[in-house]
Amino acid sequence: MIIYLHGFDSTSPGNHEKVLQLQFIDPDVRMISYSTRHPKHDMQFLLKETDKMLTLCDDSRPLICGVGLGGYWSERIGFLCGVRQVIINPNLYPHENMEGKIDRPEEYVDIATKCITDFREKIATAA
Repeated sequence: MIIYLHGFDSTSPGNHEKVLQLQFIDPDVRMISYSTRHPKHDMQFLLKETDKMLTLCDDSRPLICGVGLGGYWSERIGFLCGVRQVIINPNLYPHENMEGKIDRPEEYVDIATKCITDFREKIATAA
């Protein structure tokens, strides 16, 4: 199973094309659509939905994949859920470059400091 997280432009017709491309790797591709505008709510929603999908799936090696802002979430949600991650052109610092596009960019800083400190370093040492 591949869980796909879209980027900031969630209404892009390219999302369907990306899902079709991922189906060449695994026929079981599931897209989670989230708001992109409310980081704390998005994180809670993505954790809940990812956990639900993992619980109901029989795949022993699921994968979470994200593009752009979805790459940011794939990295975090994958780490927290113990799922392998593929991030494509990730927006790793949305609090710096999404100001004016999302309602509360400061929430990304809050998530970064309260969730897991230095998690990127932990990923690197675990690999």
